[in-house]
Amino acid sequence: MAASDSNTRPIVVVTEGGPHIWAIVNAIADRVGPVSVILESAESKKRLLIRRARRQGWISAIGQLGTMVLTRLGKRFLAGHAERLIAEEKLDTEPRQGQVIIHVPSANGPECLEAVARINPGVVLLAGCRLLSKETLARMPCPVLNYHAGTAPKYRGMNGGYWALACGDQGNFGTTVHLVDAGVDTGGVLKQVRGRPKTGDTIASYALRQAAFSRDICVEAVGNALAGRLETIDTGLPSKQWYHPTIWFYLWTGLTKRVW
Repeated sequence: MAASDSNTRPIVVVTEGGPHIWAIVNAIADRVGPVSVILESAESKKRLLIRRARRQGWISAIGQLGTMVLTRLGKRFLAGHAERLIAEEKLDTEPRQGQVIIHVPSANGPECLEAVARINPGVVLLAGCRLLSKETLARMPCPVLNYHAGTAPKYRGMNGGYWALACGDQGNFGTTVHLVDAGVDTGGVLKQVRGRPKTGDTIASYALRQAAFSRDICVEAVGNALAGRLETIDTGLPSKQWYHPTIWFYLWTGLTKRVW
């Protein structure tokens, strides 16, 4: 969809950032229209650990933190693979000159709501940010969509692509754009696409791979929202929420199933 095919109301993306997110933002800007990015600050690891420990217990939380640390180290050691992936898929993974970026502490803070009110967008797309509270969601002046790096609702939550592969469900290595409600990736599905990882892909690069084959559905969903055409689809999939794998599960699955 070209920018001239949609209405003129602005587009907002709320995110914590990352190369895969900028690839999607730039694709939307090229094919739909200018995007204002509300960039929230990353949540502290200490706060994240405490919150997960309350929900899942300290053993699981510490195990998940171990995988997160290993993944971050892996990105450094596997930077060459990521660069090749970006080049092969022609991903534009950096903010462009002139890109509007509004920094806020949290997607749930008053600063975010004030920015949205100022811009008065026709659609808000969440992409890698905190779960919006009911109060924040209720004050949004337009449809709110979410880009989810997993095939919802079967792989809701974290690392959807990894979990599909770890479960031997390669056919559901995919992504979803859905409406946002109060749950975790539980809103009505608007668009869904499936792809395939390639040799050398790991949990450190799945997000980039998924972004590469998801640009079209993000463009289509945002364009449809601006045009007032939000039609949900029935995926026929079961629903389950997933979290980061623990370090011991991740290593065992890598060694036994070659899913890294």
